[in-house]
Amino acid sequence: MKNKLKYLVLACIVSINSNAQSKEVKADKQFEKFAYVNAIKTYERIFAKGYKSKDILQKIGDSYYFKGDLITAAKWYGELFIFTQEINSEYYYRYAQALKATKNYSKADEILAQFFQKNGTDLRAKLANSQKDYLNQIQKNSGRFTINNAGINSKYSDYGSAFYKDKIIFASARDNGEMIIRKHDWTGESFTNLYNSDTLSNVSKLKPAKFGANLNSKFHESTPVFSKDGKTVYFTRNNYLNGKKRKDAQQSTLLKIFKATITDSKFNNITELPFNSDEYNVAHPALSSDEKTLFFASNMPGSLGQSDLYKVAINEDGSFGKPINLGNTINTEGRETFPTVTSENEIYFASDGHPGLGGLDVFVSKIEKDGNYKYVVNVGEPINSAQDDFGFVINENSRDGYVTSNREGGIGSDDIYKFKENKKIEYPCEQLLKGVVTEKTTGQPLANSKVTFSDANYKMLKEMTTDGEGKFNFGNVVCDSNYYVKADKTDYTTDEKTVSIPNESGETIVTLALEKEVKVVKIGDDLFKAFNIKQIYFDLDKSNIRMDSEIELAKILDVLEQYPTMEIDVRSHTDCRQTAKYNKALSDRRAKSTKAWLLLKGINKSRITAKGYGESQLVNDCGCEPTNESPCTDAQHQENRRSEFIITKL
Repeated sequence: MKNKLKYLVLACIVSINSNAQSKEVKADKQFEKFAYVNAIKTYERIFAKGYKSKDILQKIGDSYYFKGDLITAAKWYGELFIFTQEINSEYYYRYAQALKATKNYSKADEILAQFFQKNGTDLRAKLANSQKDYLNQIQKNSGRFTINNAGINSKYSDYGSAFYKDKIIFASARDNGEMIIRKHDWTGESFTNLYNSDTLSNVSKLKPAKFGANLNSKFHESTPVFSKDGKTVYFTRNNYLNGKKRKDAQQSTLLKIFKATITDSKFNNITELPFNSDEYNVAHPALSSDEKTLFFASNMPGSLGQSDLYKVAINEDGSFGKPINLGNTINTEGRETFPTVTSENEIYFASDGHPGLGGLDVFVSKIEKDGNYKYVVNVGEPINSAQDDFGFVINENSRDGYVTSNREGGIGSDDIYKFKENKKIEYPCEQLLKGVVTEKTTGQPLANSKVTFSDANYKMLKEMTTDGEGKFNFGNVVCDSNYYVKADKTDYTTDEKTVSIPNESGETIVTLALEKEVKVVKIGDDLFKAFNIKQIYFDLDKSNIRMDSEIELAKILDVLEQYPTMEIDVRSHTDCRQTAKYNKALSDRRAKSTKAWLLLKGINKSRITAKGYGESQLVNDCGCEPTNESPCTDAQHQENRRSEFIITKL
């Protein structure tokens, strides 16, 4: 019982004889009433006699499409596209979906590209255009399930599973043994009733039986959902209650959701929900984990597509709120249907509007704390196939569940498959890039700093100004990518960092530190710290100036040249290895060699004093007393072999 929707029947063609016209009028009436099985036969007989028209080809294709036979629909839509290019844009989408059922994805993608050109405002077109690598994305979440025939299927349609106590409840069009069998013209099968079965792993022992005698009517029943206490059931039925069948303005009997109470295994007080209508479908109920919200599918006014997903509050007194459309992250112009909601705030549903493998595919989305949905993810193969896949339900503890499909290899038109989820789904990686700009010396935040965000090729992507706390936020960025973040502020130096975004969801936080371009120094300051000059280090047991140290000494030289009255005291140090006496002498040599380098560059000797302090002023816990040994690494010892430049006069 996939969602039925009405389509306008085009005017009859005038280029055929009266007999053919009569047959087409008959087929049109059958098509309007969703009698697709009979309509197919009539249209195909007309076509076989050589009578072709856009109208006939569309209706044959549609008859198979809405019957769920997408492979045959692809054949007839192909004939339509050969016959004429003057086709409504919707047929581009239907043809692409049907082509996917034949696994001709390259041709389907070509047709979808044309669909986007013809109707770029359609959400399905936008999704197809923005997710051209959808097959690769689907592949990432494929292979997470093992799946087998559930052992409860007949040669007819079996679908729409639900858990109830230790049973599995489902809908079936199987032969129920009654003397009079009423068949539905749309499918050519009996109307569906509810059945139950044990959930044994040994499928040969499963013997489904009728379930809920007074729930079943002479029309369709399907997709029940039960409260946790087993006292309430919501289910789908044709518009039929208390022996009365109601129709819409076109004389079709649509779908409604009904509620019943369960007492001693008997179903009582069967009532329809207040947001049902004779004029639109309401079907396939699902309960939230706290049972305060009912989700369902409908084509009620305000729907974006052929059927949308809605939610409605269940009030404490048992009344219902106003149905709310789940919005265009979930819903498209196509069919969204058969919802299931888990305690992990995930909603599974079937859709032919989101990029998939063909027909209806099963998708999942996280329900955010604010009730919104960020993204929709295809659950992948083998749950999904090139055909219709829907009716996904899962036991959240055992990770066992059921799904319905009309895939190849089945027994009936729709079959129920049992699955085991071996690995949870990976949602799209989502990373936020944010950070703070601070003053380097004090660590205080710098408000109103300009921050730019560039890609790996230095192409600027965004620019913003830090807030009062020096913070910035560039929002979502691409995972597993490299970027450059740069901060500028008047009277400050620029700082830029390379940022590597990990391939996992989370936040990447960047700290940028800016220095004042004009330094304020005072007596007692260390020039290294004041001007952000790197420490001058010495090799083990050496006092000569290393090449890398000359670069830093050149910075000291420049400062002394800028401030000709400044005087400094060079203070040199060693690590703890060797004796204190030896280290004192070594540090004296280091101080003198540092002073000598500056004097050689033209600084007057009266401006510089120099002294060695040996191992008496270590900067870390790498002392050697009393054994003259230390567990520290060479890198830690290196921190102590240094010179300092202390301002003594300005």
